[in-house]
Amino acid sequence: MPGSKKQPQKRKRRFVRLSAFLFALLGLSVIAGGILLAYLFITPLPIAETDRYSRLLDSQGELLATFSTTGHTSEQVALSEISPLLIQATMAVEDRKFYDHLGFDVKGMARALLVNLRHMDRKQGASTLTQQLARNLYLSHEKTWTRKLKEAKFTAQLEMKYTKDQILEMYLNEIYYGHGAYGIESASLLYFGKSAKDLSLAESAMLAGIPKGPTYYSPYNHMDNALKRQRIVLNAMAETGFITQTEADRAASSKLAILPQDRQENKVIASYFRDYVRSLVTSQLNITEEQLEQGGLNIYTTLDPRVQQAAEEAVASGMDSKSELETALVSIDPRNGHIKAMVGGKNYRENQYNHALAKTRQPGSSFKPIMYLTAINSKEMTSTTVFNSQPTLFHYDNNRKTYQPSNFGGKYLGEIPMREAIAASDNIYAVNTIMQLGPDKVVDMAKKMGITSPLEPVPSLALGTSPVSPLEMASAYAVMANNGKRVAPVAVLRITDAAGRSVYEAPEDPGEQVVEPAAAYVMTRMMEGVFENGGTGNRVSSMMKRPVAGKTGTTDTDAWLVGYTPELATAVWVGYDKGREISKVDGHRAAPIFANFTEKALENVPPKIFPIPDQVVSAYVDPKNGMLAGPDCPDKVLEVFVKGTEPKEYCAEHGDGEKQPKGADQTKAAKKQEERSWWKDFKRWWVE
Repeated sequence: MPGSKKQPQKRKRRFVRLSAFLFALLGLSVIAGGILLAYLFITPLPIAETDRYSRLLDSQGELLATFSTTGHTSEQVALSEISPLLIQATMAVEDRKFYDHLGFDVKGMARALLVNLRHMDRKQGASTLTQQLARNLYLSHEKTWTRKLKEAKFTAQLEMKYTKDQILEMYLNEIYYGHGAYGIESASLLYFGKSAKDLSLAESAMLAGIPKGPTYYSPYNHMDNALKRQRIVLNAMAETGFITQTEADRAASSKLAILPQDRQENKVIASYFRDYVRSLVTSQLNITEEQLEQGGLNIYTTLDPRVQQAAEEAVASGMDSKSELETALVSIDPRNGHIKAMVGGKNYRENQYNHALAKTRQPGSSFKPIMYLTAINSKEMTSTTVFNSQPTLFHYDNNRKTYQPSNFGGKYLGEIPMREAIAASDNIYAVNTIMQLGPDKVVDMAKKMGITSPLEPVPSLALGTSPVSPLEMASAYAVMANNGKRVAPVAVLRITDAAGRSVYEAPEDPGEQVVEPAAAYVMTRMMEGVFENGGTGNRVSSMMKRPVAGKTGTTDTDAWLVGYTPELATAVWVGYDKGREISKVDGHRAAPIFANFTEKALENVPPKIFPIPDQVVSAYVDPKNGMLAGPDCPDKVLEVFVKGTEPKEYCAEHGDGEKQPKGADQTKAAKKQEERSWWKDFKRWWVE
């Protein structure tokens, strides 16, 4: 029948059309899929959030810190430098099929979908390591479908552009393990004080369990939770065949040696210096906060990590962690002004205020060398100039005002020369000196040496009553260490952008000759006496095995030791934040911190004597009257002078004056005395 013949033909045509449509749809899907894959492969991944952070680099080019709102910093290590046990533990508990899937665990996603549909909420996830990495690098952790779609895109791109080993390495260097530790190397050092390559099975299982809840599973916060999570990880490793159940049980029962969280090694190095650089580049170098946190800048600094470590260790060992007493240390290379170390307080986590920059502390007697240098450079006074140390009422401001200083402990030494006054920190001598020079001259000299804080030109300035910062004091003393030449402090050498292009280059500073080299050397020789018998720094002289010049300073609320070697000029301050008076014990903390720091920072540097410039002459004199010592003088001391200021007359108090040596004999005797002096110092620095 005709009707019956048309039915199969009609069905056949429909089948052909349907097949054609399906093949066309399949073809379009393949093409669309190919285009999508090509698009994902060609399209670059966004810049990772961590790559946008600017980096702070030390003088060796090593990473010190990153500038980010989270303080995110990690120590990068290669996958080969990570314990295989840690890798296996991570895969067992986070992504068992990591090496088998293409970035997505389809079965796990289906299981999570069913759970979520049952609860009508996103109760469960099935993120692979690649998905977690995509989220950590490029996205927030908010639970939205938009974020999930972006995560899927970035996950696919990561799988296309990197090998599995590269993805795993990036993940382990990026994941957060709590307490500021990003990456497995930082976490391993934090919790166990060892490199990630040396982790044991028990340690690996403990660390692998933390990322699921860095606070909840922290062994510092909740040890019970951390141990339960460790057991889950070990059982997972046994289930996947990475270890046996016996090994899992043995590891679970082993006792972990988790190190104290607040130990010195855990403290972020150079935190105060980081804040100082942040302020410096944004206020003076035209770098915005947005550039600093999102511009991927590389900031190359002058900080020496070895010297900084010595500074932080000296502060940690010299301060009482339970006391409210604070401290600061700043050290500068006097030859180029480079800031080598900066510690702004005892504990950055507890107090972020940078005391190294505080312009509110009185320097006390540590200011006196600036005044004495003014006197030596003016050639109005020498190391042998004598004043009477006795209770004295000084008149100033055209006799309208008076000032009556006193010596510590009411001790007055009578007729003394400048050298003795510096060593003993005599206040009466100091005020006599500023009264003879005029306070304005001292203020001018201080400004030339790098003191920017306002100084009041009054007699008490000689005793350091005008507040200054430790950074200013270190900078000023660096002038004396550098033969009278000032080089302004430098913290940032250069800045480059993310592409390596130069953004800033520190200008070359040839320095300014503030005082004659001879005057600076004469001052240095007298300040070396501070660490000798009778000097206020004598109690730490045995700790130092190299030439050091310096001066202590003590007020009711502040204690200082500022000093230098040819390589470092360092200021150490100790005091309380609230104006509280310091005790005698508190006042003795600055000197040991200085001594410990100086020796540790320069332990690989041979001791060097301060170079003797031209225009320096030496002679030995009678310390009682400052005149050239004759052969009958019972006491003779070697003194150095700026040429032209040395005494010309011989002491007439001993002998008949006719047996005084001639000029050549006096010079020969002085050289012999100087040789004995250097030999004495040599034995102290190298032998004793």
